[in-house]
Amino acid sequence: MTQSIPPESPQTPDGTPPSDDDATLVTVAERPTEPAATVLVSILADAGIRAVAVGGFTAGFVAEAPGWVQVKTFERDAEKAREIIAQIKAEPHDF
Repeated sequence: MTQSIPPESPQTPDGTPPSDDDATLVTVAERPTEPAATVLVSILADAGIRAVAVGGFTAGFVAEAPGWVQVKTFERDAEKAREIIAQIKAEPHDF
């Protein structure tokens, strides 16, 4: 599991930051390999969005139904994460 920089999050109505204990994780992208998902997690971390890559263990199996590695963020960060991912897809690669 990859850790990253905590995002600056909005405050709850009582003025306290929301707790990660009751936050919902959502899938914002899927990649065929763990290294590809880890790169995306790092890019999101650079933008201040905590993300994790899950499913890497099963994605490497050669089977009739291969797995994908899911990149997950907190629900409150999902829209921004998807915007960053869309921007990455739109930019030409120089490598």
